[in-house]
Parts: sequence; structure tokens; C-alpha cells
Amino acid sequence: STDLVFTLKESLKPNKNYILYCQSCGDTIVKDRKFLRVLPLPSDNWSDLVEEWCCHPDPFARNPLHPQHGDCFLGDTFFLLNSGNESHVPESPKSKENTRVICKRCKTMLGETVSSDTIKYYVTEVIIQLAEGNFSPTPRSQFVQSMVAQCLLDLSSAKSTFRFTIKGDDGKTYILIWLLNSDTLLVESLGSSFSHSVFTLFGNIFMPSSGSVGTWNAVKVLYQPCIKCRNKDLADAWENDLGVHPLKFPSETCLELLLILGSSTSSLPPSLQCMNSFQV
Repeated sequence: STDLVFTLKESLKPNKNYILYCQSCGDTIVKDRKFLRVLPLPSDNWSDLVEEWCCHPDPFARNPLHPQHGDCFLGDTFFLLNSGNESHVPESPKSKENTRVICKRCKTMLGETVSSDTIKYYVTEVIIQLAEGNFSPTPRSQFVQSMVAQCLLDLSSAKSTFRFTIKGDDGKTYILIWLLNSDTLLVESLGSSFSHSVFTLFGNIFMPSSGSVGTWNAVKVLYQPCIKCRNKDLADAWENDLGVHPLKFPSETCLELLLILGSSTSSLPPSLQCMNSFQV
């Protein structure tokens, strides 16, 4: 549903007060934060490209992009905030495990500390709303689909990139995704009991409130699971391909996404579930 896709780049405005919530349980993460600047970050490999552009040492090496208290820096799958005095942030991370930022209530991983004063929140784990608004929960499966679909659309539009590796915070590659079509329309006749049973595989999130026919915008993707060393050769080839864009999420979310993709595939007619060696 198009009204569920939350685009941070369009929604966050300077000089507005925002509250951050854990998407999984609704607990308040950051109570009241006023953003004076909302700025997009360059792509993750921007520092590598600097070496190709400059004939002298990296001039930005000593000036990392760390936000001040009133800043919000937007990445592809995350945003950076100044940690301030947030109690859920580890005070002195000594290892990779200690950099994980965890929700106090439900223990979900929300992000990770980048430095002593900077925290990275993943867009699939946190909901940002205006301080004067009320928290409105969204089903987990629905939220993950919307956010990932929006990431794919934004990057394919801005960079003409259509192949993506879905990586976990543990560094492992979980899924290979090839964006095939961004203007797919799903149509379901609500009078068909068979159709109804098929679409409940999506977690019953596509059922409209009224009307005899339901329509939903969707993106059509080809994908390959990479867990348990599956498709390792293809994953390695994509890893070294400059035309493939990596997207990083918490490892648990990568597994959730894999389940969502599998449910979506199983809802299609058998003849449409595969294309070459990829699942649809």
C-alpha cells in the first residue's frame, strides 16, 4: 500500500520535533529531538572512490561525517544521530557485540554505535514520528516490506542500480535481489475463496477494508537465498561486481525478509514462481 511507504528523505523536515519508537514493540527510543539539519549521506563506498579522484592523500580522512546534536544524516538503509545522553546506547563499546544498540523492552537490535557520540539506527527497526502525533503501530511484515521496497526504488531511480546484496550486521550475505519491475500491480477478486487463502500467506496485510476487488502496488524481484552457503559462487561474483549495491540490515531482519520473500513466492502460481535459477 503506497500510504504505508515511509520515505525519510521526504518526511523529515528541519526545525521539527520528532520522537523515535521501536518498531517491534512501540517503546520510546528518543523522546523529543529537534532536527536543525536533515542531510543525505554519500554512498557507503564514497571514501574508496576518493582515492580514484584525488592525486594526493584522502582530504576527508580526518573529518568523518559525524552528526551534531541537531543533525540527522540519512543513509541508504539507516540514519545517523548524535547519541547525546541516550541511556540505551552502550557507554564504552569494546567489541563488535558491545556496539549493538538494543531496545530495553523487547531486546530487538535497533542499530549500532559508530563512535563515542554517533549512533546508527536502521530504517527497518525504528519509526520516526512528529512529537505532536500519536504512535500508530504497523504490522512487522508490512513495515519491513515497505521499507525494503522503498530502498530498492530509491536506489534504482537515483543510481540505475538493479542488483542488490542483502547483508547482515554480522557481515554475511543473506539474499541476492534483482529488481525486475517497479510498477507491478496486484489485483485480487475478493469473491474468490481460493484467492483469499493464497494472499493470507503475506500475513493478511493486503486485505482491503471494502470493495469487491483489491489492488496494490508492488515491486517484482528475483532473489536467491545465500544462507547455509547456498549460491556461494554467485554471491562471490556479485560481491566483486561494481554494478551490485550492498544493503545492510540487522541479521534478524535479513532472515525475516527471506521468510517474507518465500511467502510471496509461494502465493504465486507454480509456473510464475521461478525465472531461470532465481525465485520470483
